[in-house]
Amino acid sequence: MPPTLALSELLGASVYDVNGVFSGRVREVALAPQDDAARVSALVVRTPQGDRMLTAKLIQELSASTVRAATRAEDWAVMGSSEGFLLLERDLLDQQIIDVHGRKVVRVNDVEFMLERTNGHPALKIQEVEVGLRGAVRRLLKGVVPRRAVAALALRLAAKPIPWEFVDLIETDPARRVKLKIEHDRLSRLHPADIADILEELAPAEREAVFGSLDEEVAAEALEEIDPKLQTQLVESLDSDHAADIVEEMAPDAAADLLENLPQETSEEILEEMEAEEREEVEELLEFHEDTAAGRMTTEYLSVAPTATVEQAIEILRGYEGAVETISTIYLVDAAEKCTGSVPLAMLALAPSHTVMQTLVTAPLVSCPPEARDAEVVELFDKYNLLTLPVLDAEGRIQGVITADDIISLLRKKL
Repeated sequence: MPPTLALSELLGASVYDVNGVFSGRVREVALAPQDDAARVSALVVRTPQGDRMLTAKLIQELSASTVRAATRAEDWAVMGSSEGFLLLERDLLDQQIIDVHGRKVVRVNDVEFMLERTNGHPALKIQEVEVGLRGAVRRLLKGVVPRRAVAALALRLAAKPIPWEFVDLIETDPARRVKLKIEHDRLSRLHPADIADILEELAPAEREAVFGSLDEEVAAEALEEIDPKLQTQLVESLDSDHAADIVEEMAPDAAADLLENLPQETSEEILEEMEAEEREEVEELLEFHEDTAAGRMTTEYLSVAPTATVEQAIEILRGYEGAVETISTIYLVDAAEKCTGSVPLAMLALAPSHTVMQTLVTAPLVSCPPEARDAEVVELFDKYNLLTLPVLDAEGRIQGVITADDIISLLRKKL
């Protein structure tokens, strides 16, 4: 197994040129993420003539205390702008990162490298970041007690490493984020509820930066899981065009709840930027009182004619583009637009393809009127063990459905 080296050990190491002349000390370790997300690109060396860039291919020997170069110090490039580089002490130590494996926000105390050899030269590759006491002690005692004593003490402390492949960096500057190719692909693969928890842990500037860089669909799903007060802060940090793209991806009921909590001017600006179909759905829901069935329902649901076959229902299901939690049930709607029954989605998998949907109805339809209050809705879900509840008007026409996750959210707020 290749030897390892800590960033805290490498910083301050003596640097000698090809002739063995002391030339300076390591001030920084530079990574160029756009070229390689893990391999060290260069060491920044503080010399009497100013900071120089000792690129990886010019390093001949490397240890915790000594670096030997393959050329003279005057041949090393002058350190100009740090644009395009991630400087590990400045940009990583003591900074918050996202641990996508542990699904939490942590602070970096040290960085561990693997020391390899590439084309005859030593090369450093980030293996993990240390977020526990071991890294903090190494840094705190460096230069105060002998190096070997520090290393021995550190080994007695439990390590809390996070593999580099599970680290998502946080960069608040959009231009620099693009330049360094810092993306949140790994974060985006987490469950929306986990993303919401992580966003809530971050400070406002970092939270807005991470949220603003998420894909619209991922951002919408995470936004639905976030506390309403924080929802409004995040949406208000975006321009109305970007906010509209995210709101369009939300379930209509969740989008209506969000817009209702925003200042009227902001809400109107977002609605103006939305596509006509999504805007109309949300505006309809905004007309209802939040604490009623109509205020809780979503207009995304799946319905077929009672005379449709299972095969036809499956084809309609395949074309469904709404939120998946609303399709545990298929509703039967006749030519007069009245809801006559419901069929659990599981029945489609069990019934022959030619079966008429109406014949699969096995229980009376449980529904509620648009004006039903929260307590009545909750009672119906509890009494009949429902996954969805249709909201029917006085003529029996379906206006929308309330889903179990809406009721769970409602009950959580009351705890």
